[in-house]
Amino acid sequence: MSLRGKLVSQVEIKSDGDVFHYLFRYKLHHLSNVSPDIVQSVELHDGEWGTVGSVIFSNYTLDGKEEVAKQIIEAIDEERRSVTYKVIEGHLLESYKTFSITVHVDIHGESSLVTWTFDYEKLNETIPDPNKLMDAALKVTQEIETHHLK
Repeated sequence: MSLRGKLVSQVEIKSDGDVFHYLFRYKLHHLSNVSPDIVQSVELHDGEWGTVGSVIFSNYTLDGKEEVAKQIIEAIDEERRSVTYKVIEGHLLESYKTFSITVHVDIHGESSLVTWTFDYEKLNETIPDPNKLMDAALKVTQEIETHHLK
């Protein structure tokens, strides 16, 4: 059994895909206003919002437990509307040797497709796939949609 994994989920949104990408590049600190049950805070620890190499610190709730993550913005692709974050500290690294999160937006006329990709390596075979985290990411996506369609 391989310890490396990739989990991919997609959700269609009706709100503006460019606005969604902008939020995940420059305005992550607004997530606590949009999805407070999941995201309590997102703070810039080092660098500038929306810049590769910047470090972000997040407080969030997963499965009823308060968790933290320190992430570095690893890559930004404006043409593809994608941002990749690499987790460098926090609760996820108690179970995973490496963990990266990519959020990518494809615009298709009136709607957009948001794709979440988790690339990870488990510390051992007993560690579950990060399905609960993916469920939380999809819920945040839906809450962003609801917020922007108001």
